[in-house]
Amino acid sequence: MLQVRHSDSRGKANHGWLDSKHSFSFGHYHDPEHVGFGPLLVINEDKVHGGQGFGTHGHRDMEIISYVLSGALEHKDSMGTGSVLHYGDVQRMSAGTGVRHSEYNGDRTQQVHFLQIWIQPNQLGIPPSYEEKNFTPESKQGKLALIASGDGRNGSVLIHQNAEIYASIMAEGDRLTHELKAGRMSYVHLIRGAVTVNGVHLKAGDALKITDEALVTLEQAEDAELLVFDLPK
Repeated sequence: MLQVRHSDSRGKANHGWLDSKHSFSFGHYHDPEHVGFGPLLVINEDKVHGGQGFGTHGHRDMEIISYVLSGALEHKDSMGTGSVLHYGDVQRMSAGTGVRHSEYNGDRTQQVHFLQIWIQPNQLGIPPSYEEKNFTPESKQGKLALIASGDGRNGSVLIHQNAEIYASIMAEGDRLTHELKAGRMSYVHLIRGAVTVNGVHLKAGDALKITDEALVTLEQAEDAELLVFDLPK
């Protein structure tokens, strides 16, 4: 089964300093047709204006992944972690028993553009932890690069869920496939460009829910960058 999530149908929030698009119900946006997909609960495409950001706030029992697209995202948390993330950086914060953090755009002239992803963990009450890694464009070009997984293999960040996230940059002529094992489903989120997934044409910001299929097939790309989630049902 294939279900398209069109970019222009996503929830929208414009707070002046923040322009956000919600793939799933979040905050004041609620859509009963899009309340998570398995353990994948949130994909927010956030653009934070220069000199602005999210003040210190708390989370618990959530795997929070940030995928930076442009600009510089400054992070500080109650674990004592402080860092500045740029394009290609993937940050994982396991909130566990509780963590407080802030995210800020320290550049007053350029937006910071990133995806904020929340995945429900399969373990509750764990100690909070933090991890970040950089994935170069070359590591994703024409292939599915594993950036997050439940076992941290192949240099991916470790998430506390039986889920995998792959990133890819595809050019014209590239064709990629990903096998879905029994009991698994996939969510493909197109960040930029265009691509055809299992025969469905997607534009930037679109996504495709894939259930009861054995294979994810990506082809007919036009300067595409995308994420492929492999999730338990």
